[in-house]
Amino acid sequence: MKILMTADPIGGVWNYALELCAALAARRAHVSLATLGAELSPAQREQIGRLSNVTLYESSFRLEWMPQPWDDLDRAGGWLLSLEQEIGPDIVHLNHLVHADLPWNTPVLSVGHSCVVSWWAAVHNVPLPPEWAIYRRRVTSSLQAARCVVAPTQVMLADLERYYGPFRHAAVVYNARNRRLFSAGHKERMVLSAGRIWDPAKNIGALAAVAPRVAAPILVAGETTGPEGNVVAAPPAVRLLGSLHSDALAAWYARAAVYALPARYEPFGLTALEAALSGCAIVLGDIDSLREIWGAAARYVAPDDHEALRDTLNELLANDSLRRRLAARAMARARQFAPARLALEYLTLYRKLLEENRGGHDGPQARTAAARTAVHRS
Repeated sequence: MKILMTADPIGGVWNYALELCAALAARRAHVSLATLGAELSPAQREQIGRLSNVTLYESSFRLEWMPQPWDDLDRAGGWLLSLEQEIGPDIVHLNHLVHADLPWNTPVLSVGHSCVVSWWAAVHNVPLPPEWAIYRRRVTSSLQAARCVVAPTQVMLADLERYYGPFRHAAVVYNARNRRLFSAGHKERMVLSAGRIWDPAKNIGALAAVAPRVAAPILVAGETTGPEGNVVAAPPAVRLLGSLHSDALAAWYARAAVYALPARYEPFGLTALEAALSGCAIVLGDIDSLREIWGAAARYVAPDDHEALRDTLNELLANDSLRRRLAARAMARARQFAPARLALEYLTLYRKLLEENRGGHDGPQARTAAARTAVHRS
């Protein structure tokens, strides 16, 4: 099978795409990976070079959530259609929220890893400002045109349907990480977090607020520069590690006793998965998407409850037996999100779309219970 897939090198979508591409190699699938959003780093190009089933097509066209992206996205659309002509893929797999409504000759699957409307509601608790109206129109047009819309959790899929639906078909496919990339080393009394520090959804400010009253250092890895070039000041009382390559971040996971992500918005949370595979006890924001993934394998705190966050971190740092039990539950849960499963579920979707395409029956535009596909629910 030949797949034309988009990705960006900026956030968690990059690791998701690499994991899926690597797992698809075992299924003899070739991926033409078209990148948008920013130039790849030398380390990222090296990662692609290790994947024998991937051909890289690189661009730096702006993505739909970036400032003034629409001219760039129109040019990107022409570029992607030219790649379709050149490659002749069986499936187009989009990991951004526009371009499914281009005049493709190939069935298109679009994955909604996150979106501005649901992010804004979670972070600001007010409606999206009028200047984002074109974003909402373009995303709605794209997702409704896709043959299938995929989300990494039931919660994220419900948000996509609420703001942009109805869809032809929809599916939930949980993300995955290769457990061989992570290991549990000698655990030190430290709390680790990772994520875009400029993004208020990650709620790093809550960790900064409690840091003086937590009985261990709090370390945070991630970018401080936002998409408009705005630089967030270093939070007081926490140690910033900067933006780390995946191998360097894995080394910190291995050392940390506790991983904390008191997020206000997190459609899946790959960093929590990586930390759990590294033997960390995990403390998460009490939001529906994270409870869907982790169940009883994590501790939860309301994003604004700093006292609960402080007490939970101190309890785990002081009680090694409790921390180890929670870490063991988290690791057992994390190992269920395996790359082989990820690849199988996507291939199941790809084949379903190809069968429908060959049969000439695409189903109604309006979603019905029969049309909706749920590949993985737990």
